[in-house]
Amino acid sequence: MANVATSYSDPVHIAVIGGTGLQSLPGFTHVATLNPTTPWGAPSSPISILHHPSPSTGAPLAVAFLSRHGLHHELAPHEVPARANIAALRSIGVRSIIAFSAVGSLAEEVRPRDFVVPDQVIDRTKGVRPFTFFEGGMVGHVMFGDPFDAGLAAVVRQCGHSLEGEGVKLHDKGTIICMEGPAFSTRAESNMYRSWGGTLINMSVLPEAKLAREAEMAYQMICMATDYDAWHTSEDVSVEMVMGNMKANSENARRFIGAVLDALSAPEHAELIQAKHLEGQTKFAGSITKPEGRKKEAHEKLSWLFPGYF
Repeated sequence: MANVATSYSDPVHIAVIGGTGLQSLPGFTHVATLNPTTPWGAPSSPISILHHPSPSTGAPLAVAFLSRHGLHHELAPHEVPARANIAALRSIGVRSIIAFSAVGSLAEEVRPRDFVVPDQVIDRTKGVRPFTFFEGGMVGHVMFGDPFDAGLAAVVRQCGHSLEGEGVKLHDKGTIICMEGPAFSTRAESNMYRSWGGTLINMSVLPEAKLAREAEMAYQMICMATDYDAWHTSEDVSVEMVMGNMKANSENARRFIGAVLDALSAPEHAELIQAKHLEGQTKFAGSITKPEGRKKEAHEKLSWLFPGYF
C-alpha cells in the first residue's frame, strides 16, 4: 500500500489477532506496516498499525493488527509462531490483546454463527508447539487458573450484548477445548469433550493465551461458532461449512470487534489496556532461577522481552 510508513514512533497498547475469516479491520485507516524481528523469529505476518477516531475523545486510537495464520492463511495451527507473535506485539508496546477465532460448537445451545466469550480452556495440544518463553536455562511459572482477562471480558460482553438487536447472538462464557489439528475431531473425541464440559473447540487459543500471560498482556478471545463439530448428527463439519458461515457472519464479527475497540478507547479503560494489573508478575516468576544458573542465551532472550527485569 502506497504512502504507508514502515515505522511507528508511539507505543501501541492494544492489538487484534485475527484468525480464520478476520484478516483485516475495515473502517480503520492503515498508517504503518511493521516487520519486527524477535529472538524467536518473525511473526506470522507484518503488523499493521491502524487508526480509528475514539468516540469518547476524538483522538486517533492506534491498534496493532496481526494475522495469526499469515497474510494468505498459509500457516497451519501448529505452525503459527506464537512466541514470535506475542514477543513482537509486546516489543511495540502492546499490553492487551483481543483475539478472534472460528470455533466448533460442542453445545446444542451454541448455534453456528453465535458468538461466545470463553472463560476457560482445556489443553489437548500435543507438545508440538513451543509454548513458553521460560526454557533453556531460565525457569518461570505464572498463574493461569483463569486464562482470560476479567476486565477485557467484561467490556467484550457488554459490547456484544449491545449489538444483539443487530444480529449478534452472544453467550457469556464457555470452555474451549484446544486440539492439535489440523484434522477435525473424530466423533468419539467430540463426544468425549462434551462429557468433559467443553463448550467450544478450536486449534488456536493455545499457546497464544499462555504466552500472553507470561508476557504480562491482558488477553481475551472472541469466538464465533461455525459448525457443530463431529458429535452432532445434522451434518459433518467441513472446510466449506466453516468458511461459509464465516463469510455469512463476517460483518457481525467486524462490527463486534470494532465496538470493543471503541469501548476500550475510553479514558476509564486506560489502565486496563496497559494491563497495569499484570505489571511485574513475570519479573517475580522468572526469579526462581538463581543468577549463577541462568544460561546466557535464555537470559538474553528474556532480557530482550523484558528489559530491566533480569
